[in-house]
Amino acid sequence: MSRGLGDVYKRQSLAIGLALQGTLSDLAAGFMLILFRPYKLGDYVDINGTTGTVKDLNLFVTELVTPDNVQIIVPNGQSWGSVITNFSAHDTRRVDLVFGIDYEDSADAAMNIIMDIATAEPRILKDPAPWVRVTNLGESSVDLTARLWCQADDYWELKFALTKTVKEAFDDKGITIPYPHSVEIQKQG
Repeated sequence: MSRGLGDVYKRQSLAIGLALQGTLSDLAAGFMLILFRPYKLGDYVDINGTTGTVKDLNLFVTELVTPDNVQIIVPNGQSWGSVITNFSAHDTRRVDLVFGIDYEDSADAAMNIIMDIATAEPRILKDPAPWVRVTNLGESSVDLTARLWCQADDYWELKFALTKTVKEAFDDKGITIPYPHSVEIQKQG
């Protein structure tokens, strides 16, 4: 009879061990996250494709809140075992903006408009210096990329403001932002 009871205890211990495996993994990962600090409260992060602001970090889970105020709970075992991108880790960030212009418009004129706006914008850092280059000859447009640096806290507002300001300046100066289009060629046969 005692032998049968020992088998029951072994099976129960195995079941409990298997049930706690994920919890113990999350606990160990939580300890590593707290020790090595790849992110902290208030940081905006991407954990394996899930983005949000870190609202809580404990030994078992990381709580994120998305920009539209949705709560996401990420088990720490998944956090520690994944790629973590921390957008708040540094004081400065690079803003890359791409503007497509019509092939018939002057790339130099459009680049000068963008640089004039960048030079006048106080949130854009002088070092590293901003630049604008032709980066692609697309199907419908010549693509210009503006590469600018700002304080991390200014990133989104600067990106939104510059997109609007450049669009309006292009309108004022006659630079066309083309719609995607196709050209049909008919062969005479």
